[in-house]
Amino acid sequence: MPIRVMLVDDQELLRTGFRMVLQSQQDIEVVAEAGDGLQALEVLAGTEVDVILMDVRMPRMDGVEATRRICESQVQDHEGTPSGPRVLILTTFDLDEYAFAALKAGASGFLLKDVPPAELVAAIRSVRGGDAVVAPTTTRRMIDRFASVLPSSVPVADTPELARLTDREREVLLLIAQGMSNGEIALRLTLSEATVKTHVGRILTKLQLRDRVQAVVLAYETGLVRAGGVL
Repeated sequence: MPIRVMLVDDQELLRTGFRMVLQSQQDIEVVAEAGDGLQALEVLAGTEVDVILMDVRMPRMDGVEATRRICESQVQDHEGTPSGPRVLILTTFDLDEYAFAALKAGASGFLLKDVPPAELVAAIRSVRGGDAVVAPTTTRRMIDRFASVLPSSVPVADTPELARLTDREREVLLLIAQGMSNGEIALRLTLSEATVKTHVGRILTKLQLRDRVQAVVLAYETGLVRAGGVL
């Protein structure tokens, strides 16, 4: 089946441009559009969608709140994979604070609105496959940029979220937050990449996170990692 995409943006001209690009792909179909977050929720109630391209600054309901509501309504399977559509945030400027808020709300990544067509298509396919579009190093840079909105004095030992993890899982989470891929973590800890993938899946399940992007956010919020360094 083709990847079912929904376009959510209050600029009709922009939606038209994205639709033309995506409809030219044999494996992608634009099945719905909406002009704001509230309309998007209404449309989703009766439409099956795999990936949502979500603007952030819209009337009535912005993309951050819409993303939060979409993600909160989803459940995860035993491997930590969420049900329902995955959200890609559209931003005008790199490191937009709205993009950061949307990642916290459950978005799987963000794209700039002037993204080249080939990158847009690749991002949609990647997200549909279960990956996050934002690279860990990019996520760290964004979190460093907005570190002022995160808690700054939460003792790691007193954090209930991290208490759910084994020592090895916590070690893997720390390396994820430092921007390492599964392969790099495997080399650092002398493990197989498959074993690292298993640890990552357990971390996401125990902490009820959607993907590595949210894992990085949580690592900062709990004090495991601070802007500019590691505790």
